[in-house]
Amino acid sequence: MASDIVLPGQQIPLPRGPLPQLGGGVYSRDGIVRASLVGVPQYSGSTLEIKRTRPHPPAPNSLVLGSVTRLSPLQAVLSITVVDGVPLPAGEEFTGVIRVQDVRATEKDKVKIADCFRGGDVVRGLVLSLGDARSYYVTTARNDLGVIYATSEAGATMEPVSWQEMRCPKTGKIEKRKCAKPEGL
Repeated sequence: MASDIVLPGQQIPLPRGPLPQLGGGVYSRDGIVRASLVGVPQYSGSTLEIKRTRPHPPAPNSLVLGSVTRLSPLQAVLSITVVDGVPLPAGEEFTGVIRVQDVRATEKDKVKIADCFRGGDVVRGLVLSLGDARSYYVTTARNDLGVIYATSEAGATMEPVSWQEMRCPKTGKIEKRKCAKPEGL
């Protein structure tokens, strides 16, 4: 149970011994302890609870996920939908901008936005700062940041081949992207 996420209605495994006191996000029905919120069950003293995680706006150094909505030669515009692992409510997305100089850490002068992102790509990025009045500046200049999900022209989910290429499993065609290094590698 150390860090297993449970869903509402899912049974929560308990250690042997007396039934713990139930706190927020947890209930008992027919002698079975279940979750009423999405989250990780935790003990606070002798009380078992699941804390509610509330969405918050991006701040500098926040890890964000978003989809590319618009491209220009100088920047890619993101619709940010997840901030620090917490999804935002529908319709409350933020706008992020990945400038050409923030795509990667080296050879910044050789970056072409069209070779790094395409419309609809899902991107993991890090918030640098609050941009202008409407957007946040986001960077992908780390190995673990970049495109994490993309679809090919044939409509298939693309697979990363290298840090700058993805392949369509249907057609075998290779397209350029600034890929994020997969977690765990």
